[in-house]
Amino acid sequence: MVKITIYSKKDCHLCDIAKETLLKLQKEFPFSLTEIDIEKDKLAFEKYKYLIPVIEIDDEKVFTYKVNEAELKTILKLSSQPQ
Repeated sequence: MVKITIYSKKDCHLCDIAKETLLKLQKEFPFSLTEIDIEKDKLAFEKYKYLIPVIEIDDEKVFTYKVNEAELKTILKLSSQPQ
């Protein structure tokens, strides 16, 4: 199963939009979703404070600031196909 991590913080409009997109696509494509609040994680804050939201897929940074829904859908389709 694909593992998606979103680095975000509260009161972040772009983070809210990214989370909505991820939750919408999670209904169509199975993936685990982990949210990390950078205000509660010092290392994540130092790494991503000016880039949020950051979306990682299987520990690889794929999106910053905005999630491209069409591109994410393509990634999820490809990763759900048998190898």
